[in-house]
Amino acid sequence: MAIHGRTRACGYTGDAEYDTIAAVKTEANIPIIANGDITTPEKAKFVLEYSKADAVMIGRAAQGRPWIFREIDHYLKTGKHLPPPEVAEIHQVLKAHLEDLYAFYGERTGLRVARKHISWYTKGLINASSFRHRMNQLETVKEQLDSVDEFFAQAARASNFLQYEHNQADTPLIAEAA
Repeated sequence: MAIHGRTRACGYTGDAEYDTIAAVKTEANIPIIANGDITTPEKAKFVLEYSKADAVMIGRAAQGRPWIFREIDHYLKTGKHLPPPEVAEIHQVLKAHLEDLYAFYGERTGLRVARKHISWYTKGLINASSFRHRMNQLETVKEQLDSVDEFFAQAARASNFLQYEHNQADTPLIAEAA
């Protein structure tokens, strides 16, 4: 059973609470999955230890950051962080994601649905705000893919790793790996 640490009335505001999940876990004879505000490997470890849940569920934190699952898995197993994904990998993952969106929704709807996914992948990145604004003006899949390619080519010329404007609560500040 999955339990979210926030009520419906809270919506996406406030912090998730894990006391209720822990209380249910002590009484339940079924696997309990904790959910809510799990955005980092450290938070996943904390929630698992605090609530004694059998697993955690990741929601919004995976939007545009699908590698969070391997980061959490590695951290739980080793206590160490993986190096951040390189620009080339993120570009490749995004492009595959976009191709799947276009194939599933068709070109017209896929183009529009892809905009929010592109926004999630580029949230907080240097020069991403103007890029996302331009992205919303594009009318063809080719224009969208070409624009994504150019954005990530520029990012790769600057560094092997994505560069963020500032450290955000949901977005880790990524620096060059040693």
